[in-house]
Amino acid sequence: MAAHFGRLRKGAASTAVAAAAVAALSASQAPGVATEDLGRQASGAQPSADASAGALGGEGGATGNSPYYTDLPPLKSPNPSPSPTIGTPVSVGEAEAGIPATVLDAYKRAETSLRASKPECNLPWQLLAAIGKVESGQARGGRVDANGTTFSPILGPKLDGNGFALIADTDNGAYDGDSAYDRAVGPMQFIPSTWAWAGRDGNGDGKKDPNNVYDAALAAGHYLCRSGRDLSVQAQMNAAILGYNNSTAYLDTVLSWLEYYRKGTHEVPDGTGTLPSHGSGDSTASPDPSPSTPSTPDSKPSTTKPGGGGSTSPSNPTTPDSPSTSPPATPPTPTETVDHLEDAGSGKLTATAGRTFASKVAVRTETKAGKAVAKVRVRFLIVGDTDSTFTGGESVATVVTDSKGTATAPALVAGEKTGAFTVRATVVGRTLSGLDYAATVTARQADALTRTGDTELTCVPGGEFADQVRLKATYKGAVAGKVAATATLVKSADDATENDKGPYFKDADGKTVRTLTDLTTDADGALVLPKLYADDTAGTFLLRVTTTGGATLTVELKVAPAATDTPSDPATPSSSATPSASATP
Repeated sequence: MAAHFGRLRKGAASTAVAAAAVAALSASQAPGVATEDLGRQASGAQPSADASAGALGGEGGATGNSPYYTDLPPLKSPNPSPSPTIGTPVSVGEAEAGIPATVLDAYKRAETSLRASKPECNLPWQLLAAIGKVESGQARGGRVDANGTTFSPILGPKLDGNGFALIADTDNGAYDGDSAYDRAVGPMQFIPSTWAWAGRDGNGDGKKDPNNVYDAALAAGHYLCRSGRDLSVQAQMNAAILGYNNSTAYLDTVLSWLEYYRKGTHEVPDGTGTLPSHGSGDSTASPDPSPSTPSTPDSKPSTTKPGGGGSTSPSNPTTPDSPSTSPPATPPTPTETVDHLEDAGSGKLTATAGRTFASKVAVRTETKAGKAVAKVRVRFLIVGDTDSTFTGGESVATVVTDSKGTATAPALVAGEKTGAFTVRATVVGRTLSGLDYAATVTARQADALTRTGDTELTCVPGGEFADQVRLKATYKGAVAGKVAATATLVKSADDATENDKGPYFKDADGKTVRTLTDLTTDADGALVLPKLYADDTAGTFLLRVTTTGGATLTVELKVAPAATDTPSDPATPSSSATPSASATP
């Protein structure tokens, strides 16, 4: 992220400073990081294969390797202190150790969310705070509204290849306001092409806004936790940070702030945070409207390496009398030789809700002549209104082609939403037509229903049935959980029309209903119907239950008056009585 509030200095110089600071921090043996790990990081830890491959984010990770702030934390460790009261002056030291209240809440809320959804990741909120500090100075010192949205967009420089990576517009300016080139956007500095699949709704307002610190923090957390990472393992944390911005100087700087915040911090009022003043890029590239301190006359513009966040100075121009030699031609990378994608035997993508798709999407990268190309990154993206994911719970996966030029996406896992969606395959780093694969999720099914219990279901007219109807649904012999069902009081075995008399259910308002449509079996395939009542009509009635998948069961209900003992008529002489003999006249 380019510095927005002051003069920038070259990343090469800041790398040495970062290394020294990390070495100094290592002496304190901060919790969670081994001294030997910090020593390796300070000496310039090399990007992992994961990070150098774009960290699954495509063109330079989440940020497109945009410039970032290189300011380092004070060498004096912060002491945890109570949060200052709103309106109370905040000293420079307090502000440096503190984090604006709303921004801090966003980081902690993101950690809580990830602890629930991806507990194996062990994401510390302090890592989000460290990245937020380096990327945007904690949203410009906490200049956000009550909902966490920045008062004005935070934009990095145009990624037009002029001193930065070249990333042509991918969002038609929707996020960054630039329809020619992409820019990193928001407090966590996502490039639009990454936000399109990595964006999250962190504050529950139904939107995924990169300028909202809650949304951006949650998205950053998920991005860091990708690929089943465990961030309690230092090597995996390093890979995650390098994946965010592929620069060893960036890694050192983030780790410095991580350990600083781990030692103790507190919240400060929004808008009172300190603003960084140094960055890894050149001040002339800063898009921020605020004034910047001009560079010194003898300073040279820096150029950011396309593959990382560091900077290099341009070489001295050739003198007029020196011979000009053309550099040797650089052979194209495997990615540059790809002309198109071909299907590589993908099967039909259909699955029942909650189940894993039997087939996977597989594509092959080929040259114009049809030759397979190995070692090319292919991105698979789930598109559409669906909660289906790849194994691991993500909607995007990046796979490197094998020796045959084939990349196979992870298995798809159907969500609960039924209907169609698309799996799109594209070549990372190239603007080529992708391949779209239609996928369909069908509703859960049952093919058999049985009643549990054999008690006769009876009731007196105007009364209520003592027993509820209890059923069990199965599919191919296995329990059929979460299957939709309908229950109807029908007129007869041959007439499925709803009956207008006899037993009935009651709705929430106590009104008579004889058809229930919003029924679902539980995880064990069990279904318990609501209590049944009877009107004044006596007789035998039928209740029919059907499920998605065709399972049907008809249950008999009887309504009859209660049986009573009939007393003897006192006027009727007993059959055993002997009549009196009549008198003889």
